[in-house]
Amino acid sequence: QVQLVESGGGLVQAGGSLRLSCAASARTFSMYVMGWFRQAPGKEREFVASISWNGGRTYYADSVKGRFTISRDNAKNTVYLQMNSLKPEDTAVYYCAADPRTYYSGNPRDREYDFWGQGTQVTVSS
Repeated sequence: QVQLVESGGGLVQAGGSLRLSCAASARTFSMYVMGWFRQAPGKEREFVASISWNGGRTYYADSVKGRFTISRDNAKNTVYLQMNSLKPEDTAVYYCAADPRTYYSGNPRDREYDFWGQGTQVTVSS
């Protein structure tokens, strides 16, 4: 079982930056592919970014490529999402998730992730 707790959300103006953090309880954190997803009001949850077990590979949704950066620190059991050049359309609840599978191909499907955090709100004003 993995418990995930996100933090770092808030209100920011368009063009600004935020860094989200997700702390995991699992001692085997380094064995999980980690992902970030988001859900805006009235919309389905969508993939944002993922990172492989040692951080060597990453994958991004086209909508955030070049603006967001996912990273992880396995010594701290934490995954991060650095968000720059934020846009109003980035407004959503952001969730981190853990995928225990032993392959990495970007893993953009939410059904591949077994454990989820409670989410953190990001609001970007225009």
